Amino acid sequence: MVRRGSRQCFAADERGLSLTEALLVMPIVLLVLVAMIEFGTAVFQWNQATKAVQIGARLAAVSSPVTGDTAYLALTADHAGIPEGDPTPAGLVSVSCGAGTTACDSARLARLLDGGDGSCQPSGGLSMMGMCDVAPFIGPENVRVTYYRSGLGYVGRPFGPVSTITVELRNLTFDFLIADELIPGLSSLTIPAQPVSITSEDVNDCRDTCP
Repeated sequence: MVRRGSRQCFAADERGLSLTEALLVMPIVLLVLVAMIEFGTAVFQWNQATKAVQIGARLAAVSSPVTGDTAYLALTADHAGIPEGDPTPAGLVSVSCGAGTTACDSARLARLLDGGDGSCQPSGGLSMMGMCDVAPFIGPENVRVTYYRSGLGYVGRPFGPVSTITVELRNLTFDFLIADELIPGLSSLTIPAQPVSITSEDVNDCRDTCP
């Protein structure tokens, strides 16, 4: 038989209360902690991807066309019959290669990715920095490069047409570290294309004289 006094003592007993409170609060604290870690990692990779695209666009402006020379000359296909020195036609013409389009020249695309040193690790010194030097998770399958005729320059320009170059990302996702295991249906976060455009310069990566 349970005495009335025993029930009152049990109701007034606060031993183990802290442990009970901790068990109730701990899942919430852990969830917030995981969210902070995941959010911080995602923002860090997002910033890496943004900087990588900026570097890729800057390199593309001073590198041989990754589409290949023949494809790049499609920007001047309608120059036939126009006297040299006349303004470039205003029609919109573009050529693309990379993710979701035709394949790029692998050697030229590699220059954008690794800066020409063949490694995705910054080597210091005077070597150029490539896209994967700041964002190692970016591969050739994630990069798309588009050359648009800018309308600048003139027909017969010695160094080819002046183009607007856009470098963007495709098929790039952020994979959660822990959150996808805790929250059903949460798998990955797609990183936006983050396109960066720049006006071409010499569009030639030869330092001295090309063969």
